[in-house]
Amino acid sequence: MARILNVSKETVVAEDVAVARSFWSRFRGLMLRREMASGEALLIEPSASIHTAFMRFPIDVAFLDREKRVVKVAENVRPFRVALSRGHSALELNAGSAAKANVVEGDRLVVVDQTPTDQVEDQLPATVSKEQESARLTRASTSLERGPI
Repeated sequence: MARILNVSKETVVAEDVAVARSFWSRFRGLMLRREMASGEALLIEPSASIHTAFMRFPIDVAFLDREKRVVKVAENVRPFRVALSRGHSALELNAGSAAKANVVEGDRLVVVDQTPTDQVEDQLPATVSKEQESARLTRASTSLERGPI
């Protein structure tokens, strides 16, 4: 997991941050969750807007530019609402967390990865032989030649 630090104020914004970059992880976001634990957050990249459809709790949203500078803070966004900005990404926090961490427009945030080195090595792909890679590419090109199912 990662954590978010406010380098402008030298404070911790969130201790347990998940990052959503794929289409489906960004789309799902926090939908259908019952709650967010204290110190938990979701960073959605890229995202200039968020929705709270099918959410069960209000959230704070800090919209960030490409340099992770806060361009807008939307506080206490209730379920089934939309929040928009001119930002590049959105940091979703528990309602009240933005004020508690004193996150305001202009602050610069950073994402710090806390994954221990041994866990990173465990997540790296195993070495693949040239024969295995060739077989994989052949299967992939064959499925492309067949076209959509």
